[in-house]
Amino acid sequence: MVSEIQGECVLSEVVFLIFVTSLILFRTLLNRNLWMNPLSDVMGGWGIWETVNGEQKLTTECIENVIMMVPFSAVVMWTFEEKIGNGWKKILWQSGKIAFIFSISIEMLQLLLRLGTFQLADIFYNTVGGVLGGLLYYVAIKARKRL
Repeated sequence: MVSEIQGECVLSEVVFLIFVTSLILFRTLLNRNLWMNPLSDVMGGWGIWETVNGEQKLTTECIENVIMMVPFSAVVMWTFEEKIGNGWKKILWQSGKIAFIFSISIEMLQLLLRLGTFQLADIFYNTVGGVLGGLLYYVAIKARKRL
């Protein structure tokens, strides 16, 4: 009986992880136009202001990249909590590492498939979002233990 309940919990965690990953892949790969030169803006996207035709324009791309990876890394930590452990340094390291590898994979796929542009800022902001997701997960497990 207990193993059946644990199996259902693990299944629901994996299904939720697949759902969150699918949302990210839809946003970063599937919902993009083809680019002739995906390396045209490698160093772009570092700020919230960009110059378009001589005008300053507000862009939220960097904030979106951070926000996108927060739930992903939190769900990864939740799904694999037994393998990762519960120390805050280990959680932050693992969540940052997983977000970095996932972000590099997405950027390489964008480069190879010519979907969007390859940007170093995206990798950085996704990694920051991954670490914040790990921090959110750590705070949640500590709050759950106090209840």
